[in-house]
Amino acid sequence: MVFKVVRYVSWNEFLYQMLAKGEVEEIIVRPDIEIVTIILSEGAIIKGKKVDNRTYHMNVVDVNKFEDKLREAERRLGIQDGIPITYERGTDTAGKLLISLLIVAILISLLARSKSIRPPISMDTFTQLGRAKFTLVDPLTGPGKGVHFSDVAGLREAKLEVMEFVDYLKRPEHYKSLGAKVPKGALLLGPPGCGKTLLAKAVATEANVPFLSMNGSEFIEMIGGLGAARVRDLFKEARKRAPCIIYIDEIDAVGRKRSAQLGQSGASGEGEQTLNQLLVEMDGMASKESVVMLASTNRADILDKALLRPGRFDRHILIDFPDLIERKQIFELHLKSIALEDVPDFYSKRLAHLTPGFSGADIANVCNEAALHAARSKQKHVNRENLEYAVERLVGGTEKRNHAMSPQEKQVVAYHESGHALVGWMLEHTDALLKVTIVPRTNLALGFAQYIPRDQKLYTKEELFERMCMTLGGRERKMTWTK
Repeated sequence: MVFKVVRYVSWNEFLYQMLAKGEVEEIIVRPDIEIVTIILSEGAIIKGKKVDNRTYHMNVVDVNKFEDKLREAERRLGIQDGIPITYERGTDTAGKLLISLLIVAILISLLARSKSIRPPISMDTFTQLGRAKFTLVDPLTGPGKGVHFSDVAGLREAKLEVMEFVDYLKRPEHYKSLGAKVPKGALLLGPPGCGKTLLAKAVATEANVPFLSMNGSEFIEMIGGLGAARVRDLFKEARKRAPCIIYIDEIDAVGRKRSAQLGQSGASGEGEQTLNQLLVEMDGMASKESVVMLASTNRADILDKALLRPGRFDRHILIDFPDLIERKQIFELHLKSIALEDVPDFYSKRLAHLTPGFSGADIANVCNEAALHAARSKQKHVNRENLEYAVERLVGGTEKRNHAMSPQEKQVVAYHESGHALVGWMLEHTDALLKVTIVPRTNLALGFAQYIPRDQKLYTKEELFERMCMTLGGRERKMTWTK
């Protein structure tokens, strides 16, 4: 007697390995038992191998919505002629046989469990704890709306490098024909608030492949071995959905340098086990699986060297503070969502000059603070004064007008700040003076002089000397006044 092996596939396997490659000939839906039978074409090739059995099965939760879901997936994949669907009800011998086999399997399992000693804690609990709690962004079944590269202002060089990964996943044949191998991973480095996570969100939208996202802190738990189990489960799910992208945010939580001292245990031992499993999974990925790794951190100095080597994170992409042109672009992007008196171009250039060293998050905060200030003032539009107030608030802090200073204190602060302003005004190689105030601030400053700084990396001896003179100008003015 010969039995045929019943093969089951998941929705993602059916979508990417069968439907997307044009290997499906017919689909039979059995609503009574909520099973879909997939008939492949003659000589179909799945995962690089010719299949012997053309019949596969798939469990479906809601049979009534299956056809709509299938047609939507076909539309996104660009399949013009839909796969024919046949509905079989009632007298399905194969379906009844499957149900009978399932009942027998359940009875055998219950008998086997009744003879064994049940542990104090169910093994299902550990199985659930060991699963990776990732966020899946699927381009075919998801909402399809998110952050695009056009929504990320600035970051010119970083976007070009990341878009190479996206292009490889979309057109792998082009790179393979040239003998090129895609880097297995890219590490996004840079200060906080500069757009690392935002760029990863854009990759998730633009890549048109499944995108699995997790935070580094979600791997570590009190129970030993769970971190390594979650790493294994994450890569297992990624390989099922290949080609796909794995993204780990704040990877320094799991990729910290291993201790050189032997015999350590506890939390550090659990972290090292998780890191070791991550190293093995990254280095063990076959190129044919097309799984690309992305990660971000602002603490690259504490990452383990084995994690940074080529073969794991081949590319290190620096996302630094935006320059003048990039700040202007970021301001224009955020100002579009605010009710302004004039067009965003009217304000962006000046604001970009006023905010050197600001990150993208700082610039977004400036625009929001300006809108809040206009709302407090009962204004209908945000004007230039609101925007400059927001910049001043972030640079110097909030004004403390109720902080009483004696006339003598005010005089001392006035002489000090005027000393900075006068010396800076008279010297050639100093920044242009914008504002001088003696109103106390929340950052403990009793007053400050605001300048329009320049994006300059190198200074001559004369420029450094004049900047030192401007810095000491306030102290010198007080000394000459008190004599």
